[in-house]
Amino acid sequence: MPGLVQLSIDQSCATITLNRPESRNALSFEVIQALSKRISEVAARITAAPGDIRVVVLAGSGKSFCAGMDLKAVLHDPVRMGGMLHELSLSLYALRQLPVPTIARVQGAAVGGGCGLVVVCDFALTHPQARLGYPEVNLGVCPAVVAPWLIKKIGAGAARAMLLSGGTMGGDEALARGLVTQVVDPAQLDASVAELVARLISGGPHALACTKRFLNELDGSNDKAIAIEAAELSARVIAGSEAQDQLARHFQAKPTPQAPRD
Repeated sequence: MPGLVQLSIDQSCATITLNRPESRNALSFEVIQALSKRISEVAARITAAPGDIRVVVLAGSGKSFCAGMDLKAVLHDPVRMGGMLHELSLSLYALRQLPVPTIARVQGAAVGGGCGLVVVCDFALTHPQARLGYPEVNLGVCPAVVAPWLIKKIGAGAARAMLLSGGTMGGDEALARGLVTQVVDPAQLDASVAELVARLISGGPHALACTKRFLNELDGSNDKAIAIEAAELSARVIAGSEAQDQLARHFQAKPTPQAPRD
């Protein structure tokens, strides 16, 4: 489990990295548990040593930030998926509760639950070629777990249109629709994140913590009951026959990878 989500701390910046690149950092039960553990470690360190961590960056290794929930598991064990959804929803809540600014470094794909990780952060940087969005309804799945955070990010009306229509979008459209805060050239993504980290670290830590705490109160981010209710709703829908049938057709329709030739 420790290798699935890595934590590094450098000059007051903690970086939490999803580390399942062979699966585009898809959120398996093990990945979600590891993510929850890393967030808890960061929260505990902030409490024990105030000022030690001033900014948190959430990243993904490899070509994609996060391809979303590992939906193949749904076909075999919907009950386990309910546990995954519950753990993910609480992880999103815990990430929002961190009293320091959070930044999502988004390359490649950020889909479904992966895009939920993007919008729960205070800032999100990506590039034009990235693909972001919420295709859950296209698969018969309810995006309730991400809905509260998307509403807080872009507003109820815009979130309603996005979640009901499904699909994904490129980085420029994601910026225009409010999913991300900055779009840069792919080669400049790391430098742009580092620049934002430096700017945030230069601010007053107490002022930032108080501001974030008040913003969380204003937009309802502190309501843990909503996160639990969202997970329960998503779990009920995904365990139903409609979701199971559509997911089965989706995976059956995917071409079987060809064996490499000698």
